[in-house]
Amino acid sequence: MNPVQKSLVGGGIAASLLLFIYLAATQSMMQPVLLLIGLALGFTLFHARFGFTSAFRRMMSVGNGQAMRAHMLMLAAAVTLFAPILAFGISFFGADIAGYVSPVGVSLIVGSFLFGIGMQLGGGCASGTLYSIGGGRTVMFITLLFFIVGATVGAYHLPFWTEELPAFEPISLATSTGLGYGGSWALSIALFGLIAWITLIVEKRKNAPKMAPLPTESGWKRIFRGSWPLFTAAIILAVLNALTLMTRGTPWGITSAFALWGSKVADFLGFDVAQWGYWQGANATALESSIFADSTTILNFGVILGAFIASALGGLFKFTKITLGNFSASVIGGLLMGYGARLAFGCNIGAYFGGIASFSMHGYIWGIMALGGTFLALYLRPLFGLSVPKSNDSVC
Repeated sequence: MNPVQKSLVGGGIAASLLLFIYLAATQSMMQPVLLLIGLALGFTLFHARFGFTSAFRRMMSVGNGQAMRAHMLMLAAAVTLFAPILAFGISFFGADIAGYVSPVGVSLIVGSFLFGIGMQLGGGCASGTLYSIGGGRTVMFITLLFFIVGATVGAYHLPFWTEELPAFEPISLATSTGLGYGGSWALSIALFGLIAWITLIVEKRKNAPKMAPLPTESGWKRIFRGSWPLFTAAIILAVLNALTLMTRGTPWGITSAFALWGSKVADFLGFDVAQWGYWQGANATALESSIFADSTTILNFGVILGAFIASALGGLFKFTKITLGNFSASVIGGLLMGYGARLAFGCNIGAYFGGIASFSMHGYIWGIMALGGTFLALYLRPLFGLSVPKSNDSVC
């Protein structure tokens, strides 16, 4: 194990503390609480290297479903926690509780497919981009920049995709079918079990290589240094998402903040952003307010800082090399993810994790289409010098 990067750990803690104090002094108490949740999310994501991009890639390339089964456990824990919260409106700060339930239509199908391609080229999904930046992976700064650009253009174009093209009304397994939260919970658990079983069958038939082990510590030291088991992280992420729901009234999300940041920059450059359809109604307040009043922004800052502290504790923070290949892939991948996330009403966190946890049909469609985009991207990655797992690899 690498030695602890003590100065970086101290800097990360100091930055987190200063931001917490600033938020407590200038915003509602909800914001510093969300910062703490974001820190825990980033810490967990980094320690477990909990990936959505790599999970989809391993499944589609060589049939390894270890990480996908961790997803199913995470989703099972999440629906178990979300069901009573959504049913009874349980919240900490009196917020109205609402899950992520979005329409199923052309916008969702195209957006999630584009996102699936983008995350395989960009080197990470929305959460992966943030925690990789916290770990110092240099090329992910490029991905984030163009993620923001893509999200901003997507916000500008969104009315066309949602108002001019066909779509069904939002479908909730709990409230649109008569199943209720109890019945939809049971159905969801059965679906997750079926998917996990299918991954085992595929893995056995393809004789898939195992995931490469990550260095770790033993005993209590493992909390701070070394890798965490995927299943442990899955449970923790579900709990933290439920805490997010009870704190701000909606589940964890990431990419709406990217559209906000990019739109604020566009506004500064002279674009009439306030007239865009995306920034009408409830969204208008966010555009007019400080970014520190935006709960998703605070969660994102927390994820980056939490991952930074985790990486420094493990002695793993370092800037990495940028090549022409990964630079180009990051530009294209970031644009596709940003644009796709706006069209699909979220990313791997807001649409896939948050949508399925909220019993929304759109979350399942998102996952299927993102897998399709991943399959196509397997043929595109080598064009940029990016690797793809092979069936004869010893590990993947």
